[in-house]
Amino acid sequence: MLQINKNYVLDSDKKTIAVQIPITEFEQIEEILENYGLGKLIEKVEDEQTLSKDEALKYLEVIKNNVES
Repeated sequence: MLQINKNYVLDSDKKTIAVQIPITEFEQIEEILENYGLGKLIEKVEDEQTLSKDEALKYLEVIKNNVES
């Protein structure tokens, strides 16, 4: 389990308004979330039909043309 070292930021009334964490821990959390999201996306599309290389290249060209328009 990832241990998160938190520093609480308080306002003048001593109410918690934010949390600071070390950047390395933030980057680890970010990577965990990205991997989780990627895993969910893979699960969602794993039963979909795949394209051949030529079909994929044609599809990519269509997308590029639509973006440039």
